[in-house]
Amino acid sequence: MSSYPARVRVARLMVELGLRVSDKGGVACGPVEIGDLALARAAGVDRRVVKRTVDLILTDRLLTRIFSGLRPAGALLAPISKPLGFGVVEIRADPSAVGVLARAAKIVADQGISIRQAVAEDPDLFPEPKLILVLEKPLPGEAINSLMRVPSVQSVTTY
Repeated sequence: MSSYPARVRVARLMVELGLRVSDKGGVACGPVEIGDLALARAAGVDRRVVKRTVDLILTDRLLTRIFSGLRPAGALLAPISKPLGFGVVEIRADPSAVGVLARAAKIVADQGISIRQAVAEDPDLFPEPKLILVLEKPLPGEAINSLMRVPSVQSVTTY
């Protein structure tokens, strides 16, 4: 499939959004069928590329297993954190580093703040992946400084 960049774009978008191949040979998000044209527009390809990509996936046992098992991870709360009264911390770190999430969670917990959501972007899907923590309230400044001292952390952004 790597020799077909348009198909790769379709497959990447499916993984990123948690879209699965359905039993009927189409694409679905949970119980909702996604039309080829809608997916094609989102991927910036012709609708026939979507159909060919799905057909290719269904002819390969491993790809079928992977793509039929995809599910959306749920709504990201970070963009709507302000009206909900939540705080958000975005951490950029070496994606191969071990323990960044664990250390960040400990720093947040030591402040007596609950983590409502934690999303670690996949480095294969995002060129500059980040760890996004949605917190029940904003994180105090000293805790942000503590996050900056975690090994391999490159930057911390709050909002």
